[in-house]
Amino acid sequence: MTMTENRTIERLPVNEEFARPAGAAAVERTAEALRAHGFDARVVAGPVEARDMLLDLVPVGAEVGEGASMTLDAIGVTEAIEKSGRYDAVRPRTRSMDRATQMREIRKLGAAPDVQINSVAAVTEDGRMVVASMTGSQLGPIGFGAGRVILVVGAQKIVPDLATAFRRVEEYSYPIEDAKMQAALGRRSAINKLLVLNAEFIPGRVTVILVRESVGV
Repeated sequence: MTMTENRTIERLPVNEEFARPAGAAAVERTAEALRAHGFDARVVAGPVEARDMLLDLVPVGAEVGEGASMTLDAIGVTEAIEKSGRYDAVRPRTRSMDRATQMREIRKLGAAPDVQINSVAAVTEDGRMVVASMTGSQLGPIGFGAGRVILVVGAQKIVPDLATAFRRVEEYSYPIEDAKMQAALGRRSAINKLLVLNAEFIPGRVTVILVRESVGV
């Protein structure tokens, strides 16, 4: 057995009500609300269309930052960004650096890429988004540091309001991420930092690709 297989994972309860995708009407309401708040919201049918749209939006040769995202992993975006050779992917560079001696360089590389790609933990029907993080590394680029931000969001992440968005983080996204981190690294995850995107000040800076299907967690 591998070390991962020998690990005992403490699984927290997962509220499966947050796994159900919102209906077509809710998706359209959410897209309209996001647009009203300054986000460039686009609706696509499924994960293939989401992947293709995101990759079309990223210029060849652009420096691309990415937070840990099961959504982007699942639709093939992470592999395309990091292995196609078409982009200057930040994460492979920072993975190879020594965190004991090069943390300043790692922070600076991740703080302000040309493009930051990510997902969110929840999006409300009135056009607000919540991003949860253990380290906070992706929050700065999403909030301001990146020149452009592209977020891929599955329909199961649509919730009625901000209170329910926080519930989704705690009762669904976090337990799944916690189990994943225990299996991969032998340590617990944590909801240490939250970013709420109420609106975008710079027109066109943040694109939200809403997927009509469930994608990621």
